[in-house]
Amino acid sequence: MIARGLVMLVAAAALAGCSSGNDTAPLFPQLFTIGKEAVAGRAARRAQAAAPLLTRAALEGIEGSHIEVTIERRAITGYLERGLVRSDAGPGRVEYWRTQDNVSLGFRNGVLIATRGLGGDLVSSEVQVAGGRLGPASGGERGMHIRSGDLQVVRLGLACDLEDLGPETVTVVERAHATRHLRERCVTAGTVVGGQQLGAGEVVNDYWIDTRAGLMRQSRQWAGPEIGYLKIRRLLD
Repeated sequence: MIARGLVMLVAAAALAGCSSGNDTAPLFPQLFTIGKEAVAGRAARRAQAAAPLLTRAALEGIEGSHIEVTIERRAITGYLERGLVRSDAGPGRVEYWRTQDNVSLGFRNGVLIATRGLGGDLVSSEVQVAGGRLGPASGGERGMHIRSGDLQVVRLGLACDLEDLGPETVTVVERAHATRHLRERCVTAGTVVGGQQLGAGEVVNDYWIDTRAGLMRQSRQWAGPEIGYLKIRRLLD
């Protein structure tokens, strides 16, 4: 299911791009060949350092906002386009990003609050954000509501501290960005997820925020016991 959602989306989106009636090149056709090569060459790349799959030239002329998401423990990478953006009763702004076959991620001020279509999904999350400020606004308690293997939703509590690591330059597909690096360290309490007893542990989330542009350029965020860490890069603003 994960492979279909985050690898096969490239092919699905390519078909959607071919049927569009405008002259603007969508993201996914350019990535279609790259995606096929990524699947075919995965075994070979495990034996050597992986080469970058994207170039800035390949992204030129593409409209819309897109992110690259990698499920680290499965070495699967996919590309999502921004869809719904809204405000609700909570603080900050909520954005939803999705693939063509409706695998989706939700963020509040750049902090992950939901996943859909990955298995063991993050149903919702209580996060410490404020106003228009990107990333966590402070430490404190967080609650992650995880869908377990028996389709029950279990709350996983976390106690978090926030550290500002200062300015840092990050490069995303051949383009350097001045960012501020925030690190969130969270201790999880023991709980039962998917019929398994999980002991207390530590979660570390990293955020690289471009305050000038008002964008989350890159982050590494934990999505729960089954999904693990997601590495997220902003490809196109």
